[in-house]
Amino acid sequence: IQIGYLLLVFTLLLISMIYLYKFRYAVFEDDNNITFIFLNISLSVIMSLILADINPRLIYVAPICIFPLLTKTFFDSRIAFFVHIVSVLIISFTVLNGFEYIFIQILAGIISILSTSQIYKRANLFISVAQITLMYFLGYIVFYLLSSGNIEKVDFFQFGYFLSNGMLTLFVLPLIYFYEKIFSLVSDVSLLELSDTNSPLLKDLSDKAPGTFHHSLQVANLSEACANEINANALLTRVGALYHDIGKIKKPNFFSENQKGSISPHDELSPEESAKIIIDHVSDGISLGKKNKLPDRILDFIRTHHGTSKVYFFYKKQIELYPNSDIKKFVYQGPKPFSKETSIVMMADSIEAASKSLKEPSFEILEEFVHKIINQQMDEGQFINTNITFSKIEAVKKVLIRKLVNIYQLRIEYPN
Repeated sequence: IQIGYLLLVFTLLLISMIYLYKFRYAVFEDDNNITFIFLNISLSVIMSLILADINPRLIYVAPICIFPLLTKTFFDSRIAFFVHIVSVLIISFTVLNGFEYIFIQILAGIISILSTSQIYKRANLFISVAQITLMYFLGYIVFYLLSSGNIEKVDFFQFGYFLSNGMLTLFVLPLIYFYEKIFSLVSDVSLLELSDTNSPLLKDLSDKAPGTFHHSLQVANLSEACANEINANALLTRVGALYHDIGKIKKPNFFSENQKGSISPHDELSPEESAKIIIDHVSDGISLGKKNKLPDRILDFIRTHHGTSKVYFFYKKQIELYPNSDIKKFVYQGPKPFSKETSIVMMADSIEAASKSLKEPSFEILEEFVHKIINQQMDEGQFINTNITFSKIEAVKKVLIRKLVNIYQLRIEYPN
């Protein structure tokens, strides 16, 4: 029996690995993510077996729906449901009435995944837990009506266990925080905290580099609208855009949006020195982000928002002075964007910054302007590492054009 159970567990875990390999390879190749998933399965099984050993009826007190909720928070619904199914199947072979257990827990798991949206909102969490508890009640009654055809055999005392299960499921919020710290993951709860413009880092950016701060807000608004249009993670995109230029805090006056008047500190520097200062804002931003304990997913936006593009203004000046100059000194070190979200921020950042140079923008000028900049990024191969398609890039272009028209408040020309 023990050997059979071990083979069962091994088979289910192997199937889980095959599923991740075939359909979620990005998760499969990350040891941290695999540990997260198998820890959830293990905790779900161990918690249920301990309670069942104390009293078989306590099996339904174990809040195993916490684990699909946690998995969905950091990954997606399909992985969350797969994890739940594997856990339920492992547990069902060690409890009385295994078929009843599978039936009720799968119903509860489906509801826990379908009903959960924006779990960081307290009202949504309470509503989700109430729906899960109600499904336990309904699933239990339905099973006994189908199996016995007699409602008198329903043990209404069992409802107390289901209610306890629902109360314990509310602990998912503190567990999200715990899992973030252990596995270096980021949830919507953390992203909401980071999006607060009164946070110390963004406040520092606002005080020392007000032009950059305003630029970041504009890029965040543009990026969020684009992310919503192509079903990317809008909240992650917005937060990444807010922090993408924090490296400019170190030398704010060397960036045009923070300069006052026509005098620039670059006037006293060579093009190579100027380009180095501009390029260094990426590495400065990463250092500052790590110092302030920004999650890696946010640091990715700092790393990639210029990809491997050139500091074209100073490169052109250098070529005019020294035609045989080394281009490498004027190129950002990358890496190139590797997700839809980082690609969006690269596009929005370039468009917002360059749009300041437009003198008398019209709809036609803005349309041509957006197409020109993004097409140039595509020609440079900046998006070859992302999963963004041509059709989605075209959708992003349309959103950026529409937003720029709103920003410049273009109206029809009235007669005198």
